[in-house]
Amino acid sequence: MKTSLDQTRTDGSATHQSLGRGLRILEAVSSRGGVSSLVDIARRTGLHRSTTHHLLQALVGMGYLHQDPSSRGYEPAARLFRLTGRTWTPEQLGEIAQPYVAELTRRSEEGSSLAAYHDGGITIVAKRDPDSPVRVVQDLGTRRAIHATAVGKAILAWLPAPEQVNYLGGAPFERFTPRTLVERVALETEIKRVRAAGCAIDDEEHIEGIRCVAAPVFGYSGHVVASLCALGPKSRMTRRKLRDLRAPLFALARALSERLGWDPDEGVD
Repeated sequence: MKTSLDQTRTDGSATHQSLGRGLRILEAVSSRGGVSSLVDIARRTGLHRSTTHHLLQALVGMGYLHQDPSSRGYEPAARLFRLTGRTWTPEQLGEIAQPYVAELTRRSEEGSSLAAYHDGGITIVAKRDPDSPVRVVQDLGTRRAIHATAVGKAILAWLPAPEQVNYLGGAPFERFTPRTLVERVALETEIKRVRAAGCAIDDEEHIEGIRCVAAPVFGYSGHVVASLCALGPKSRMTRRKLRDLRAPLFALARALSERLGWDPDEGVD
């Protein structure tokens, strides 16, 4: 007959075993850098598939992992990043954002993209082209001018004050078109307008004939990490359409921010 002490030892061993397996799974998913399948995780941890599935679902339920609804694969969730103090790489942000970018293109019938803020610059990390034969060409990995683009201004307007002041100290900036804002005073005024509106507009400031509208995306820390944008030729992106796109743009930027662990009740800087 087992004594209470024997039972405690048995239960403790089982708990330690489950904890160890769970940590192995977290390490396997985190080291992958993207979405991992159940089969891949089971193979890399050496665990039985049913055991792996059970532990994965528990980790998803606790908020440490996220299961992609389309591929059913697993990736690190915001809680894990918050716990470790890690931040998403631009490539990870691009993977996470792809469904939101695709949905923005579906709703707007225009091109869309996500620009990530990294090392003081912004880079296009996700995109979706429209079905229209007339489209704006975007290349993944392309750097964008902060002062002359909607994606850039949407990030600049929500940067912490020291970073914002440091960037503006580099004025005057390169002029791309006659409409480009290059002087510090003009950009400071634009930042106030962007903050008040909740979004930024590029009205042929970077490329003549092209208009864009972008909204900020925030991470679990409350800081801006990226911006979501819809863009197209001036002939289609009328001022009315720019206004009409704000509602779906705000909704998708908010949903993506929440996916990254942003808490709307905590607000933003």
